[in-house]
Amino acid sequence: MIRLTYTVTPLELQIPFRNLLAMLLLFLNVNVYGQETISEILKQYNDQSVPYISTEELSKLDSEVILLDAREFKEFNVSHLKNAIHVGYDDFNLDKTTAQLAKKTSQIVVYCSVGVRSEDIAEKLKNAGFNNVYNLYGGIFEWKNNGLPVYNSKNYETDRVHAYSKKWGKWLLKGTKVYE
Repeated sequence: MIRLTYTVTPLELQIPFRNLLAMLLLFLNVNVYGQETISEILKQYNDQSVPYISTEELSKLDSEVILLDAREFKEFNVSHLKNAIHVGYDDFNLDKTTAQLAKKTSQIVVYCSVGVRSEDIAEKLKNAGFNNVYNLYGGIFEWKNNGLPVYNSKNYETDRVHAYSKKWGKWLLKGTKVYE
């Protein structure tokens, strides 16, 4: 009987480790680059029928702008932009909303979590004759991601933001996500 022995050298151990490391990096690369961007999401779900306004542009506007929150009431209660008026989405009432607006030339910015639901509401306002309506690009998520303040139901600044769902919540990078 012949017995062969083979000793593994440190260099030979490094080769499988390198392969494992390369596969891990490839996997991570696919996950990072496989995620959609907010821009891609908005192109996928929106018609771009309403012009966007960036969070930076909105933060520089005076208090004359009218902010409409197109999220559901439980989302609004967790946090909203300062002085925003809740108009909702599922139960949106055009007549009730337009009665709250001073004039059809008022500058109006509609927002939701990322800017999808808000486009639908902004379109309804445009169709009703409001001609100075904008959709907040990236919604309240992008607002918070840029370090801008949000307020709770008692109008105190808060770090909490209703993240809508796990699918949409991945776009909220700063703040405390709330799903209740």
